[in-house]
Amino acid sequence: MILRPAETRDLAALYRLEQVAFSGDRFSRRQLWHLLNRANALTLVAEAADGRLLGYGTLLFRHGSGRARLYSFCVHPEARGGGLGRRMLQWLEDAAGRRGRDWLVLEVRADNTPALALYRGMGFAPSDWLGDYYEDGCAGWRMVKPLGLAQAG
Repeated sequence: MILRPAETRDLAALYRLEQVAFSGDRFSRRQLWHLLNRANALTLVAEAADGRLLGYGTLLFRHGSGRARLYSFCVHPEARGGGLGRRMLQWLEDAAGRRGRDWLVLEVRADNTPALALYRGMGFAPSDWLGDYYEDGCAGWRMVKPLGLAQAG
C-alpha cells in the first residue's frame, strides 16, 4: 500500500469510496473534482497494491492562515482497524507542517466513536460543540491539534 497525492484520474474511485464509507454528507463528483483541481487543497490517497483506493484525506489551506483544515477523511470499511487511518493522518499532519501551518482543525460527528478515538489518540482536543451540524441533525465536535512551533509552545 502506498500513500500519495491524489490526481484527477482518481476521481471515479474517490466518488465510489464516498458512497461506501459515508451514509450521508457525501461529496458529489463535481465537489471532488473541485477539491482536486481548483481548491487550495491537498488530497492524499491510500492505494492498495491492486490499485484500489482504501482511503483518502483532504486538507484545505486558506491564504494568510496558520491553520489547515482536515476537510474530509475516509477509510474504506474493509480497511478500518489496521492502522491505515493513523498513517494517513500522520502524512496529512506532516504535509500541513511543511506548508507552514501551526494548527490542524477538523470537524467530526459526535456519534463517530472510532473517529473520535483516532483523533484523540493522535493528539486532537475538542474545542467547540457543533449542535445540529450535519445534514441529518447530528451534532459534531470541532477538534484542534497544534503542529510544529505551536506544539512546542
